[in-house]
Amino acid sequence: MNLCIDQGNSRTKVALMTDEGKMIKDLIYKQFSSTDVERLFDLYDITDSIISSVVNVEAAIVNTLSRRSQHFVLFDHMTPVPIVNKYGSPETLGQDRLAAAVGAKSLCPNENLLIIDAGSAITYDFVSEQGEYLGGNIAPGLKMRFTILQRMTKKLPMVEAGENELIPLFGTNTRDAIAAGVIRGMGYEVKGYMRTLREKMSHFQTFLTGGNAPYVLNNVRTSRTEERPIRYEKHLVLIGLNTILVYNKK
Repeated sequence: MNLCIDQGNSRTKVALMTDEGKMIKDLIYKQFSSTDVERLFDLYDITDSIISSVVNVEAAIVNTLSRRSQHFVLFDHMTPVPIVNKYGSPETLGQDRLAAAVGAKSLCPNENLLIIDAGSAITYDFVSEQGEYLGGNIAPGLKMRFTILQRMTKKLPMVEAGENELIPLFGTNTRDAIAAGVIRGMGYEVKGYMRTLREKMSHFQTFLTGGNAPYVLNNVRTSRTEERPIRYEKHLVLIGLNTILVYNKK
C-alpha cells in the first residue's frame, strides 16, 4: 500500500492507495506531524510513500517517512515524472500543479487537458495529448477575492458564501453584489478558458479539483449532452502523487 501526502497552505490531504490506483482511504489533517506518520504506518500495511508540499516539510516527517518506507519520494522539481515538463522555470512550479497534471494524464492519457485547481489560488494548467506540460496561469482563489475586496476598500464588508447558495445574476444589496461578483466572476473566468480552448482545438478534456470546486461547478453549467463536460476529481493531486510514486518505483 502507498501513502500519498499532499501538504497545502491550510491543510494536509492524505491517501492510502494501491499501485493500480485504487484508493483505500483518504484523510484530511489541519495539523500534520511525524506522530501522525507513525500512527498511519502502525495502523495500515504501508510499504512506500511520497510527500508533496507547498510549504517547508518538517525534517521529522521526512525522516519518519524515509525510515519506515521501502521506497520514499520527496517530490520536487528534480523528481522524474511520466509527462514532459516544459515549464520555463520548473523549480518554481507548484508541486501540486504538476501532480494534478500527472493525475489527469493518468486518467485520460490520449487527450489535451485543461486542469483547474480551485484552492487558495485558482490555477489553470494545460497538458497536450502528447503528454507535454505546456504551462498554466495563477489567479486569486475564492476567499482571496473576498478578502481583497474587504481589505482594499473602506466600506465593503467581508463576505462568505455557502457552497449551495443560490447566487443571483445581479445583487440587490451590497452583500449579494459581492457574492455574485466574486463567484459568478470566477465561473465566467473558467468558461472563458474553456471557450478559448474550444476555438483553438478540436478536442480537450477539462478536469476540476480543489476545495472550492463546488462553487465552480454550481456556476459553470455544462450540459450532459456536451461532448466533454467538466470532470470533477476530488483527489486529483493525490492520484497524481500515487502515479509519480509508482513511476519512480518502476
